[in-house]
This record gives sequence, structure tokens and C-alpha cells, in this order.
Amino acid sequence: MSKKTPLADQTPTGFPLPSGWRGDVTDFDPRATPGFRGKKAEGKELLRLRDRALDDLQERLYAAHHGERGGRSVLLIVQGMDTAGKGGIMRHVVGSADPQGVDITAFKAPTPAEKRHDFLWRIRKHAPAPGIIGVFDRSQYEDVLIHRVHGWADAAEIRERYTAINAFERELAEAGTTVVKVMLHISRQEQGERLMERLERPDKHWKFSPADVDERAHWDDYLEAYTRALRATSTVGAPWTVVPADRKWYARIAVQQLLLDALEGIDPQWPAADFDVEEQVGRLRATMD
Repeated sequence: MSKKTPLADQTPTGFPLPSGWRGDVTDFDPRATPGFRGKKAEGKELLRLRDRALDDLQERLYAAHHGERGGRSVLLIVQGMDTAGKGGIMRHVVGSADPQGVDITAFKAPTPAEKRHDFLWRIRKHAPAPGIIGVFDRSQYEDVLIHRVHGWADAAEIRERYTAINAFERELAEAGTTVVKVMLHISRQEQGERLMERLERPDKHWKFSPADVDERAHWDDYLEAYTRALRATSTVGAPWTVVPADRKWYARIAVQQLLLDALEGIDPQWPAADFDVEEQVGRLRATMD
């Protein structure tokens, strides 16, 4: 590590997309490490070093806003192809925070009951309450990604869903939720190697599905679907960040940095006591004598 860029000063934030972005997901290198010049070991050390800061900010957010009707919160949306590392983000990044102040929802295929409602119906129910860091492992974006790839919705319906998603996220922002949206960008080669590892290790078989191989036939279609979705929904109030995911350690420190930035932007403070501290000290001491 260069003396000019000490470990603590690294800012691995992936590739942020501005509102109105018109690029292509394929423009980004899945093995890149933007904002970080270190190696794997240094990346792991940075993750460890910043765990405490993330935990402290999360506790302050919970203490300051939990139970309020209009308090602040954070929503982390994590999207990516199969094996992109969503589970690792949950364990190694979000897992460093107090579970009391975190609400993780892993959205699977909608149930028959959920299908009877608007596609955002089940999503809205899991919007984070004040003081909470909400995490979506997959999200409302499945309804514009996989539906586009497999033709389950036509172009007009997909456009309507983009509009509905933008309106929903705008509502969240106006209510005090900082929305952090991450696309974990993995290469086709790296995904193949990770799927092969699942097949070669008996302890990983439970994570493998034959459908994972079927979906690889639609790889280019998925990248096109992601490009279109990110163009349509990277807004001022809820921008996307493309995080290179071929290096798991980098994806984790980048998402950790994005969460730290969101919490520091809120700058939650410890709430003042709503009682006379000195009086309560005296009362407590009287019970101890």
C-alpha cells in the first residue's frame, strides 16, 4: 500500500450511476476495484477495521429514531446474478450490526396470494421502520428483470413498473429513508466457476439448482435487462451503484462503504435522557448502600 493512500483513507464505493445515466452495464469491469488500491488481505483488514464504525452508527440510528413515526432509516437493496455474493454481503457486512436494528428480507418467487396483488404490495410491507436498516436480498427489481428476460411482461408493462418503482422509492426518501441500491456485477466466467464449486463440494450442493445452468443461456439478456432497469431507475433520491463482484472481498468493502456513507449522511445522535440523570443516580445509589 502506498504511503500516499493509507488503508484507512481508501474509499471503495464501486461505480456510482448518476441520474440520467445512459451507459451500459458491460462498460464496467467485474474484476475492478475502484477506490481501493490494496490486495485481498488488505481488503479483509479494512472490512474488519470498519465493522466497529458501522455498528456504532447503526446503534445510534436505532437509539435516535426507533419508535418514531417519522424518523430516519436506511434501505439497502442488493441485486445480482446467482452466485454474485448477496449472501456474503448479508453475513460479512450487514452481519456486523446489531440484529435488533436490522431487518433482512430475502424475496423469493411470489406466492399465489402475493400474485393477487400489485407487484409492490409485498415489497411495501417490508419497508424499514424508523431507526432500522432494512435489507432487500433481491427486491422489486425482479419484476422488471426476470419478467423482461422471459417475456412474462410486455414492454409497456415493464415501463409502467419502472414508473411505479421510482414513485415508491421517492415516497421512501420523502419519509426519511435513505435508499442504497447495489448491483453486484459478476462475470459469466466467475459465475461458472462458483457454480462448479457448488457441484464439486457436497456441503454446497444445497445451494445449487439445475435452473442456475438454464439461466446462463440468458446471460446477455439479463445484462441488457439490468442496463435498461438501471437507466430507468437511477434517480437523484435513489441512485444505483454498480459494484464489481468477481472479487468477493472487494464487493464487501464497497457495500460496507456505501452503508457507512448513508449513515454518516444521516448523522444520528444519541438521544438526550428524558429524566433527571443526577436524581436517578442518587436513587440507584440508595438501593446499593
